[in-house]
Amino acid sequence: MTTLQFQLNDAKLTNELTSAWTNKDYIALLEQFDFPDANTIKAENALEYLKMAIEEEEPNAAAAIVLEYRLGEELNSGQIDQISNDMLVDKVCEEYPEINLHEQLFNVNQLLYKAYNGKFPNAQAIIISGEVKNEGEIDIKDPTNFLKAFAQGLDEGNLIKRLFSDKLNLEADFPTAPYIVWQLDWEDDHKFQMITSEYWINTSDLNQSSFEASL
Repeated sequence: MTTLQFQLNDAKLTNELTSAWTNKDYIALLEQFDFPDANTIKAENALEYLKMAIEEEEPNAAAAIVLEYRLGEELNSGQIDQISNDMLVDKVCEEYPEINLHEQLFNVNQLLYKAYNGKFPNAQAIIISGEVKNEGEIDIKDPTNFLKAFAQGLDEGNLIKRLFSDKLNLEADFPTAPYIVWQLDWEDDHKFQMITSEYWINTSDLNQSSFEASL
């Protein structure tokens, strides 16, 4: 058995992941929106021009273009058409049955949310930072192992614990875990930063600043 000691240092909600889009993406999207001379725009101005290009389109049409750019290899045209309409009224990035697409659906949703000043629902992610002391041989840097251990410190009403209670022991297969943990970064062997959807973990689920977990 491995025993882990968690210390939570910070948890904050955000409606944008800074690593989600690059200036290269903005230029490529401008070309998809048929913006003239997109490749001549200065990098620091690309996002503002993209927002203007998006606003020129009907919201569902703009959503379809961004979805095709970001998820065209994972979704067919019918799925893109459906999601582009659903996004206007629902947080598809939380409700879509394919959990492996949630992070990218969040990124698409939030780009459109900001471009249209709120016509799309405002979804949020949570950034949790802390430290963990690993007294055993479990690879805690593995997202699946990390989630199984971290979930032990969450409130009993947490959605992960309610939906996946049978997946949280070490031996259980939990293929969804790496898609629930959107990002897991380590400063060293102990200090971590995890990003996931507010849908999976809310600040109200974090009622312990320190806790022990066993695997």
